[in-house]
Amino acid sequence: MASKNIVHEMTDQELLKKVKDDKASFNKLKLVHKASALDNPIQLRFKRREIARLLTEINKRNLK
Repeated sequence: MASKNIVHEMTDQELLKKVKDDKASFNKLKLVHKASALDNPIQLRFKRREIARLLTEINKRNLK
């Protein structure tokens, strides 16, 4: 629940930068996971959900 509060407090530019960075990180994790098993594959789910939270906040603010 702590990440939800942090997302609401971020500025518009911070949100857009965080989404870009998280998407790149998620794609890298997926690639590593396909090559060899991750130590904690649940981190893929958490990263995907974090990206969804950020995109939801962006859509609320109509930033696209």
